[in-house]
Amino acid sequence: MDFQLIATALGDVAWIGLAFVLGLLSRAVGLPPMVGFLATGFALNLYGIASGEVLQRLSDLGVTLLLFTVGLKLSLRTLARPQVWAVAGLHMSMAVVGFAAAIHLLALVGAPLVSGVGLPQSLLIAFALSFSSTVFVVKVLEEKGATASVAGRTAVGVLIVQDLAAVAFLAAAANTWPSPWALLLLLLIPLRPLLTLVLERVGHGELLVLYSLLLALGGAQIFELAGLKGDLGALVLGVLVARHHKADEVAKTMFGLKDLFLLGFFLSIGLSGPLTLEALLAGAAITPFVLVKSALFFGLFTRFKLRARTSLHASLTLANYSEFGLIVAALGVANGWLDARWLIVLATALSLSCAVAVVLNAAADGIHRRYRAVWTRFERSERLPDERSLDIAGASIAVLGMGRIGTAAYDHMQRLYGGAVVGVDFDPLKVRHHESAGRRVLLGDPRDGDFWERVRSTQALDVVMLALPNLAAKLAALDRISASAFEGRIAAAVRFPDEIDVMREAGVSILFNLSAEAGSGFARHVAAQVSSRANTGADAEGRPG
Repeated sequence: MDFQLIATALGDVAWIGLAFVLGLLSRAVGLPPMVGFLATGFALNLYGIASGEVLQRLSDLGVTLLLFTVGLKLSLRTLARPQVWAVAGLHMSMAVVGFAAAIHLLALVGAPLVSGVGLPQSLLIAFALSFSSTVFVVKVLEEKGATASVAGRTAVGVLIVQDLAAVAFLAAAANTWPSPWALLLLLLIPLRPLLTLVLERVGHGELLVLYSLLLALGGAQIFELAGLKGDLGALVLGVLVARHHKADEVAKTMFGLKDLFLLGFFLSIGLSGPLTLEALLAGAAITPFVLVKSALFFGLFTRFKLRARTSLHASLTLANYSEFGLIVAALGVANGWLDARWLIVLATALSLSCAVAVVLNAAADGIHRRYRAVWTRFERSERLPDERSLDIAGASIAVLGMGRIGTAAYDHMQRLYGGAVVGVDFDPLKVRHHESAGRRVLLGDPRDGDFWERVRSTQALDVVMLALPNLAAKLAALDRISASAFEGRIAAAVRFPDEIDVMREAGVSILFNLSAEAGSGFARHVAAQVSSRANTGADAEGRPG
């Protein structure tokens, strides 16, 4: 047994314990636990504690698994849209020029810290500040259940474009070009049928977990051997199996492991170097400029035909600095291009920007409602297909969320009421799948206040059935349903007993506890089948021969 590793782990366990306490306090005040994790890293840094081996390994694994799960939900069609690649390119160019000009101007007037910084250094710092955090954004989208929404898909697409730009810069700056063997990575494309065949055969248990880890970590290792960034390999392997019907199951399988390992990432940000008063003040001074980044994103998104609400949510999600900025700064320090203090300044700004972004994203719906007239002035009259008016004429029952539970509910209600049922989901891939199966499913986000205005004949609905992915998504949809003056009945499926009272207070009149009632539903189904067969047998015996 490796007692040295155990001793290292025990030191990290103490840090993880503190992270748990501060994460719990963050949640108690309405902030995601990640804010507590970031605070833990800085608190430990003040006492001169450095990151341990176990913590660093957790961090690396967390980022790798995160990008693998991003790939599982990434559509290459999304990257090909102008509101993704054009917005990402224009935003990065404008942000780098603007930030570099501001830094260079401050350097010319002799401002503290930036005095003596030349134009090349200003451009490098500005480049580091132009990125948004993939780790943070995907985590926020997952917690809101908005990864597949138009805003979520657009934000993630922008991040992927930014990450590709960062990978290209790091390769060029470090003079470590990909190996000639990297061309063999193109063979992964024709190997996709083999990868999905194995995925089909591994079942749903521990082999699925092991195979998912093999895809993520194996992809990372193969890309590193070819001289490319390993995390990009995990992303590519995720994209290759993304269209398989078990991709969602793989993502859920990785969810707990990814969250555990990402704890190390958030702690390591605060532990990246000694936090001085000068670095803290400089980082705090840089932090408000995330609002400039967000405003620039909003203006570009609306110019590319996204609605104001979609643009606002995507922009607030991207209102932060990135871990890639730290990597760029670290390379600059290693090559002697930047003073080492800038690494700590950027780490401070990154952490503070995440805290600001948490508050902004938590209040995003309220910000949109309160200043809606201001935001809509920026909208263009022309809309993208994803955001046009929706016609539910003839429907009296709407199923919101067309995952497994929503699909089963839709099919059952359709057998009872025929064409009076309509489904709604914000994932275009799901919508296309359901349409090809003959279901009437509309593309839209029921948590979007504008969604209910886009829906025609809303008052014709008698019943709304909530089958959304998590409690936060259900509550957001209920808030918007209430604001639309809906007078029908609302039904919701819940997973945990403590959600029942919350749902009732939010206006749900019909509740179905999945955990408690799954067994009784199974029993009723079996009893009906047994009774049906018994009656068939009795009829057969009673028929004259």
